[in-house]
Amino acid sequence: MAIAYTEERRFTKEQTQRLFRSVGWVSGEYPERLYQALMGSSTVISAWDGDRLVGLVRALDDGAMLAYVHYVLVDPEYQGQGIAGHMIEMIKDKYRDYFYIEVMPEERKNASFYEPHGFRIMENGVAMQIVNPNW
Repeated sequence: MAIAYTEERRFTKEQTQRLFRSVGWVSGEYPERLYQALMGSSTVISAWDGDRLVGLVRALDDGAMLAYVHYVLVDPEYQGQGIAGHMIEMIKDKYRDYFYIEVMPEERKNASFYEPHGFRIMENGVAMQIVNPNW
């Protein structure tokens, strides 16, 4: 199997919904908003097995100093094959001239995935979030 990677946003709403649902992310329940968010993002790198969307990473940036990696996900049938790591390295390469590349794993256990790629837990850092109750 040869996985192809691209920044071309050729995915459909249905493909993104299937991918996000495959990993159990609530974003998959809002296909219109999810698609709109991805299309409006600074960078989206997707991984493909033929016509099947099997992975995706999304970054938001300020155009000069900070890039924030928001989504990194791989279809469970394709996990463990280095796809997520390859996409992270592509993001690091794209933003190599930025001062910061940040990621906020929602669960502390996921930090171990990012550490081999050079990310470090911020001393005294803490994640904060507001979830809109209207959702």
